[in-house]
Amino acid sequence: MSSHHIVREKQEPALLIANGESCSAELMGQLLEWSPFVVVLDGAIKRVLDRGIKVDVFHGDFDSHEIDIETIKSEQFPIEIHYTPDQEKTDLEKGIEFLIDRGFPAVNIIWATGKRMDHTVANIFNLVKYKDQIKIVMLDDHSKIFPLLPSPHVFEKWYSEGSNISLLPLGKCEGIKTTNLKYPLNSEELEIGIRLGNSNEAAKDGLVKVEFTAGELLLMECED
Repeated sequence: MSSHHIVREKQEPALLIANGESCSAELMGQLLEWSPFVVVLDGAIKRVLDRGIKVDVFHGDFDSHEIDIETIKSEQFPIEIHYTPDQEKTDLEKGIEFLIDRGFPAVNIIWATGKRMDHTVANIFNLVKYKDQIKIVMLDDHSKIFPLLPSPHVFEKWYSEGSNISLLPLGKCEGIKTTNLKYPLNSEELEIGIRLGNSNEAAKDGLVKVEFTAGELLLMECED
């Protein structure tokens, strides 16, 4: 399975593969089709190689990989080996920062959920940490998660009637207004431990709009 097709450099999102639960071959194939640049984090390399995926960058502190570097270089030539021993940041943080430094405008992240809940939660929190520097979407077989930007930005996307949409704040999020949701919000607040916006849905076929004035807000598209 190759990641390479004819595209303009950095016009499509990079693909960042973490070390959580693997996704389906179908989802992986869809993402590789539109991600000509693939970064794999330490710990996931063996599973990635077993799937026959061409990798551009192997990134991390290399404290857990199961294949020696020379073998990876040989099997994946040409490949960039990027060693990052900093223990103050997670491999995912370092991977995102690597792509920011390389000038990528967007990244799709997979294999970042499941397995260990502490890693899953930390990875989701990191979505908002870098939201002003790169467009981030985290995906698995059941969910697509991405941070929204506050006013003057307005999120707009077409959904079919009944599409599951959850709005989850990190801390308190204020001044939330929505259009075309079954349970609308009109300049309202969501706050962890008090009120969440999970299990909402598109009221009808058409654009769903979300805007807010302050705070951090994640949108999740989820399927059972």
